[in-house]
Amino acid sequence: MTCPFCNIDPDRIVDKNDSAFALDDGFPVNPGHTLIVPRRHVSSWFEATDSERRDIERLLDQARKRLDARLSPTGYNIGINIGVAAGQTVPHLHVHLIPRFRGDVDDPTGGVRLVIPERGNYRLSGLIPKVPKNGDE
Repeated sequence: MTCPFCNIDPDRIVDKNDSAFALDDGFPVNPGHTLIVPRRHVSSWFEATDSERRDIERLLDQARKRLDARLSPTGYNIGINIGVAAGQTVPHLHVHLIPRFRGDVDDPTGGVRLVIPERGNYRLSGLIPKVPKNGDE
């Protein structure tokens, strides 16, 4: 598989620094959905250097300021998929910054916890998620 982030079209880059760049997500879940990507090909946050992580964090802050000014979202989700089990489909680290807007979903309770929907909203009456232990079904 050819890495889509290793040879990115420079016209897609909306911001950059020494070791990372930002671009609009090609398949946005909300307006303004932005990806922050290290220039070096690493597959996860845990493989990135301290310097790369700092540059990614700086671009996250800059992207948030840009989106606040442009779209005035009422919230944000920040997420990283690490590994196939977590839904990672591109094996190059990228951080999602997803602007959120009041009413964009019926009930946002649980936020990123909803990656496993039936365990996400811990405030629903009678729902105390049962997380399987090793070997339990």
